[in-house]
Amino acid sequence: MRRSFAFSDAWVVDAPLGAVAATLVDLEHYPCWWPQVRAVARLGPDTAWVCCRSTLPFALDLVLDAVSRTPPVVEVAIGGDLDGFARFTLTAAGRGTRLDFAQEVSVRGTLALASYVARPLMLWNHGRMMAGCRAGLAVALTERA
Repeated sequence: MRRSFAFSDAWVVDAPLGAVAATLVDLEHYPCWWPQVRAVARLGPDTAWVCCRSTLPFALDLVLDAVSRTPPVVEVAIGGDLDGFARFTLTAAGRGTRLDFAQEVSVRGTLALASYVARPLMLWNHGRMMAGCRAGLAVALTERA
């Protein structure tokens, strides 16, 4: 049993495209600025294990494989508890950078079963995860400047 989810979002940060891209490709430091990313371990030059937990009381164990680290596209393939991809497309926006986020994933097993009943909660939980990304990235970029 599989259930699919698609997410998109867009926002502008007050930082140059190069600084945004450098922060996004530095997976090992995500826990420093993205509160819902609890742990990251490098598994190889293009692969990392990531543990995420947003507001709901469950964690996701993910394996991320770099697809593109070169702006304007920063993308990973996602395996583990989810299957799919997450992509940031970066565009210069005045003195800042616009981030267009897209994610398509499938869940299976217990998560897929739970999604039949709790889909609205799972969507809300993902919204909280991305709110943490937006806020944390803005702070990280300010500190980096």
